[in-house]
Amino acid sequence: MVKTRVVIMGAAGRDFHNFNIFFRENEAYEVVAFTATQIPDIEGRTYPPGLSGPLYPAGIPIYDESELTDLIKNEHINEVVFAYSDVSHTYVMHKASVVLAAGADYRLIGTRHSMIKSTKPVVGVGAVRTGSGKSQTTRAVSDALRELGYKVAVVRHPMPYGDLTKQAVQRFASYDDLDRHDVTIEEREEYEPHLDRGVVVFAGVDYERILREAEKEADIVLWDGGNNDLPFFVPDLYFVIVDPHRAGHEQNYHPGETNLRMADVVVINKIDTAPPAGVQAVRESIRLLNPNAAVIDAASPIFVDDPAAIRGKRVLVIEDGPTLTHGGMAYGAGVVAAQRFGAAELVDPRPYAVGSIVDTFEKYPTTGTLLPAMGYGDKQRSELEETIKNTPCDLVLVATPIDLARVIRIDKPYQRIRYELQEIGKPTIYDLLEARFGVK
Repeated sequence: MVKTRVVIMGAAGRDFHNFNIFFRENEAYEVVAFTATQIPDIEGRTYPPGLSGPLYPAGIPIYDESELTDLIKNEHINEVVFAYSDVSHTYVMHKASVVLAAGADYRLIGTRHSMIKSTKPVVGVGAVRTGSGKSQTTRAVSDALRELGYKVAVVRHPMPYGDLTKQAVQRFASYDDLDRHDVTIEEREEYEPHLDRGVVVFAGVDYERILREAEKEADIVLWDGGNNDLPFFVPDLYFVIVDPHRAGHEQNYHPGETNLRMADVVVINKIDTAPPAGVQAVRESIRLLNPNAAVIDAASPIFVDDPAAIRGKRVLVIEDGPTLTHGGMAYGAGVVAAQRFGAAELVDPRPYAVGSIVDTFEKYPTTGTLLPAMGYGDKQRSELEETIKNTPCDLVLVATPIDLARVIRIDKPYQRIRYELQEIGKPTIYDLLEARFGVK
């Protein structure tokens, strides 16, 4: 049998999952390589033999996406699979044009071939864009499920940026587990709020194995999605968040539009800060693409410890990294807090950035007058720390979901900006979960 030779385009998440579920034991295909983008320092490594299986005893090399055309031509590639998220439909088809011009077929793997069925009920949380409010929505869903009497295990979308073999199946029940696994800032942002609630978090690379471990500890598995990617598990109830600050993106980004079309429940978040025209536009999109979905109106109110200390200060705002980079936002909760509580000035960190932080600003020029909380490794965390130290300001506003000072040194006065989901009217998350699963 002549095998179809494949390259999988990815970003250390959906690409590995699609390989594990569809390609790893499929003798009709030979996956020659992965390509990588969005996340630094993934390329140049190998998807290891311990994960790639017996058909790939040497593992599978990972190249930078810039080498895609050469790979197609030099390795006689028949098919290229696009497998990452939070990009425009136009971007997806530009990549298709590159692939087709080089002579290969172009493919997206659908949900039928990539979702795993659980033995336990699954509640999923996804979004149409990064930064729409998945984290606070997932926390609200977790709170409601536990209030209904269910034991919850959270399974987080992959962020495997270290030793992939060691990260195959990860279980986090305490901050000590975070330290032991040497997780990135991005991972801490997603895990810590669950741990603070006493909820165990699973993540890693091999999601069939991860799911089976989570099932042992939970009445209900809660899928905590990443970017605007599709769930890895078949959801029994699927919540999808739309962002009226970016009205229209719910129809124009991949695979966010797919999420909206799949949703059982759509949460319109940030109603308190979004323009009314944006709220109305996303309502129209919901009516057009998924008129049978239940709709929850919600806000994400901001909490600070000492609002008076912000007034009149020159502030450096640090926001969630992915929201600002491939999420495309030019501001977040930190900027809103600075403006609301009377900061005199937002200090631009770009003239004071060092190393990979400079590269981040160059790659994502639409980032506003703020600092993305980049920290994919020790070196980048050190560069983030140095950038903060270099930036002349009176106060640092940290709008990430974690206490950033636990992982880097902040040599200036700082305040944390917190935000939680606040439902407006009916139905509520609790109402819809109770209707679907009942009280235990």
